[in-house]
Amino acid sequence: MALSLLVVSISFYLKEYISPDSDLYATLSLVSVAGVVVMVIAFSLGLGAMPWIIMSEILPINIKGLAGSFATLANWFFSWLVTLTANLLLDWSSGGTFTIYTAVFVFTAGFVAIWVPETKGKTLEEIQQFFR
Repeated sequence: MALSLLVVSISFYLKEYISPDSDLYATLSLVSVAGVVVMVIAFSLGLGAMPWIIMSEILPINIKGLAGSFATLANWFFSWLVTLTANLLLDWSSGGTFTIYTAVFVFTAGFVAIWVPETKGKTLEEIQQFFR
């Protein structure tokens, strides 16, 4: 995701310095679209499933309903926030928008790598012990 977002942001930055009539401008437009498509695919295969996987594996049964509802609310709220602000950010700077998205993803990947435990082959009690 970070690589595809970085490619999109660089292509938008480069398009600012190239004539709209040139072939390179059209190529950079296609690169931007391809980068966004790759990012959506990577998100769907990786980070997009993260809230649902975490809810199913680390939440104890006694709070799974309430915590799952809260996690779903947070997931949809942040999706709405990104959708709401995307046009405002794109009006400000297309390259800057995707640079921000790249930075947020890199931060998120680091957060997941550090704070989200590996749950393969572990019991719920072992996972809960990780958070104590």
